[in-house]
Amino acid sequence: MTRATTVRAVLAAAVLLVSVLITLTMSPRLGLDLQGGTRMVLQAKDSATAKADRESTDRTLEVLRRRIDSLGVAEPTLTRSGEDRIIVELPDVQDPRKAAEVIGRTAQLSFHAVRGPGTEQEKGKAAGLSLPDEEGRLLALGQARLTGAGVKDAGASFDAQQGAGWTVALDFHKDAGREWTRLTGEAACHPAQDERRRVAIVLDDRVISSPQVAPSVGCNVGLPSGSTQITGSFGADEARDLALLIKGGALPLPVEIVEQRTVGPTLGAAAIDASARAALIGAAATALFITFVYRPFGALAATALAAYGVISYAALVALGVTLTLPGLAGFVLAIGMAVDANVLVFERAREEYAQRSGRPLRSAMTAGFRNAWSAVADSNVTTLIAAGLLFFLGSGPVKGFGVTLAIGVLASMFSALVIARALTEIASRSRFVGDYRGVNGIARPGRVRTWLARRDPQLFRSPRRWLLISTVLIAVAGLGIVVRGVDLGVEFTGGRLVEYSTSRPVDVETARTVLAGAGFGDAEVTTAGAGDLSVRTGDLDNHEEHALRAALAEEGGDTTKVRDELIGPSLGDELRRNALIALAVAVLVQLAYLAVRFRWTFALASVAALVHDVILLVGAFAWLGRTVDGIFLAALLTVIGYSVNDSVVVFDRVRELWAKARRESVTTIANRAVLQTVPRTVNTGMGALFILAALAVLGGDSLEDFALALLIGICVGTYSSVLTAVPVALTLEKRAKTPPPARKRASGRTSGAGARRRDPLDNGARV
Repeated sequence: MTRATTVRAVLAAAVLLVSVLITLTMSPRLGLDLQGGTRMVLQAKDSATAKADRESTDRTLEVLRRRIDSLGVAEPTLTRSGEDRIIVELPDVQDPRKAAEVIGRTAQLSFHAVRGPGTEQEKGKAAGLSLPDEEGRLLALGQARLTGAGVKDAGASFDAQQGAGWTVALDFHKDAGREWTRLTGEAACHPAQDERRRVAIVLDDRVISSPQVAPSVGCNVGLPSGSTQITGSFGADEARDLALLIKGGALPLPVEIVEQRTVGPTLGAAAIDASARAALIGAAATALFITFVYRPFGALAATALAAYGVISYAALVALGVTLTLPGLAGFVLAIGMAVDANVLVFERAREEYAQRSGRPLRSAMTAGFRNAWSAVADSNVTTLIAAGLLFFLGSGPVKGFGVTLAIGVLASMFSALVIARALTEIASRSRFVGDYRGVNGIARPGRVRTWLARRDPQLFRSPRRWLLISTVLIAVAGLGIVVRGVDLGVEFTGGRLVEYSTSRPVDVETARTVLAGAGFGDAEVTTAGAGDLSVRTGDLDNHEEHALRAALAEEGGDTTKVRDELIGPSLGDELRRNALIALAVAVLVQLAYLAVRFRWTFALASVAALVHDVILLVGAFAWLGRTVDGIFLAALLTVIGYSVNDSVVVFDRVRELWAKARRESVTTIANRAVLQTVPRTVNTGMGALFILAALAVLGGDSLEDFALALLIGICVGTYSSVLTAVPVALTLEKRAKTPPPARKRASGRTSGAGARRRDPLDNGARV
C-alpha cells in the first residue's frame, strides 16, 4: 500500500471505531411520533398592555417556540387551542418540571436609571417604583428606558479573570444600543459610590443586577452595547436560563400551565416496525444493485455505504438530534443517494480505462477519483450551503432538517473519498481483480454507455422543444394548483383536537386503521394519559365528529368525549415565513456560488430546473389530492438538494469538455457531456428508487406520501437536470458574450500549453 492509502485506512478505522462506540453506548433522542413525550396546556392571561386574544396568543406561541429551541428540544409541536390556550408537546424531555418552569416564565426584562435610595411608601407603585437590589436595599427607579425586545443576543459565560463568576453578556440592537449608551452616560455624570451612578436591570419586577458604571466611563459618553454584562452571583444553570429567556424574548402575555401529562407516540409499533423493515430491504436492494453493476468494486462501495450509515447515525446521536420517522426515512434515503459519489468515480474510471486500455487498473481508479473530485465537491458544497442557511435562518422542523442534511453530506463525502477510496485502492492492486476484465466491473464500459455510444442521439438540435415540454408540464402543474387547490395539512391550517375515553383499550395502530376506514385518513392519533385516545384532524363539523366517535366505539366499546377544542396550525405564520426566507436565501447563495464556480448561464439554468421541480411536485400532489404537510415539506427540501446536485454533475462535465475543445459549439459539447453522465444518472437514480419503492410499498400509510413525493421528485429532478437545465443554459449562451471556460492548469505539468499531468504511477519512460 502507498502511504496515502495507509493514512486513509487508519483514519477510516479510527472514525468507524469511535462511531461504533457511540452507537453502542449512547441512546438516540426520539421524536413524538416514535416515543411520545410531554404535553403541556398553557392558559394565556390578560396583561396590563395586551388582551389574551387570538393574535396576542399567536405571538406568545412564537416566543415559546424560540425558548424551546434554546432549551435544546428539537422537533417540538406547538399549537394554539381556541383563542387563548397553547398546547406544547415536547419529545424526549428529561426534566419536565424544569422545562415547564422556563417555558412559563414571563421574562419581562427592563433597564432603569437609579434615582437614589428608595422608600417603603414608593415600593411596588408604578410611578416612582422602588425595588430592593441584590442586597435587599431599596432603590428608587426611573421609568424603563429599555426592554428585553431591544436585546439582540445574550450568552452565559464564566468570568474567571475579574472574579465575577457566571455572567450574562448582552448585545443590543442598533437603536437600543444607542439608548443604552445614553442611559449609562447619564449615570456616569454622578460621582463614584453615588446610588445614581448605578443602572438597574429588572427581570419580572425583581432587580437581578444593579452595577455601578465604571469610573473610567466619562459623563455623557456611556458604554457601547457589546460590552454589557449582567452580574448577580448566578450559578451556571441560572446564568444559562437567564440568557435563553432574554434571547428568546419576553412573553407578550403571562401564561399559566393548566395541564401537564405524558403522551404516547403518534405512530404505533407496527408502523415503526414496517418502516424499519422497508428501510432495510431497500438498502439491501441498493447494495445488491451496485454490486451487480460494478462487481467487487460495487461490493466495496456497498461496504463503505454501510460505514456511512454507522458514522452518520453516530453523529446524529452524539449531537443530540431528535430523530423522527420522516427524518429516519430521509436518513436511509441518503444512503441510496450517497452512492452517487462512488458511481461518479467508477464511471470516470471506466472512461479512463476505455480511453487508455493499456494502463493498469489502479491507475484508472486513481484517475477516476481525481476527475470526479470537482463534481463531488461542487455538488456537496452547494448542499452544505443550503443546509447551513436552513439551520441558521429557519426554525422548528426546517432547522432540524438542516442539521440532518449537513451531517449526511459530510458523512457521505468521508465514506466515498476516504473509506471507499482506501478499499478500492487496496483491491485494485490485486492481480486477480486487475487481470480479469469480466470480474472487476471497471474494464467493461457498461450496457447503458455502450448503447449510447452506438446510437449517439443528438438531444439538443432543438433546445426549444424541451423547453416547450417543460413549459407545458409547469402549466399542467399550475392548473392543478389553481383548479384542485393544495390540500394543506393540519400543521398549516389548524383543525380540531378531540380526546376520547374508551371502555376497552385500543392501541394507536388499530385506532388509525379504523378511522382511515371511516374516511378520516389524515387523522393523527396518540395515547393521552391513562389509556385515553387523542385525535388531531382537520376541519371537523359535529356530524363528522359523531361519525369519528362511532368508528372508535366499534373497537373501544363505550366511547366518551373528554375534550373537544379547535386548534391553530403548528407550522405558524412566523415559522413558514422563516422557512421561505431561509429557502430563498439558500437559492440565491447557491446561485452566486454556481455563477463563480461555473458560469452565470449555468447557475441560472440550475435554479430554473430547481423551480421547475418544485412546481411540478406541488402540482402533482394537488392533482392527486394528497395532503401537503410537514412530511411533504421534508420531502420537498430533499428533492431541491437532489435537483441541484444532479445539475451540478452535468454542468461540471460540460465545463470540463468545453475547456478542452473551446472551438467546438457549446451544443455539441453539451450533448457529449449529457451522454457521458447518463450512466451515472441512471445508476444513482436506481439506487435511490430501490429504497423509495420499498418505503412506498412496505412502509405503511405513515410513509406513503413521503415516499411518493420523493419518487416523483427524483424522476422529475433527473429529467430536469438534463432536459430543462441544459436547454435553458444553451438558450442563455446564445445571448451571452463570455468566452468559453479556460482549461485548468494542473499542478506538476511539464512546460508547454498542451502538456498533460503525468500519472503518478507512470515513470515517464516510452518505447
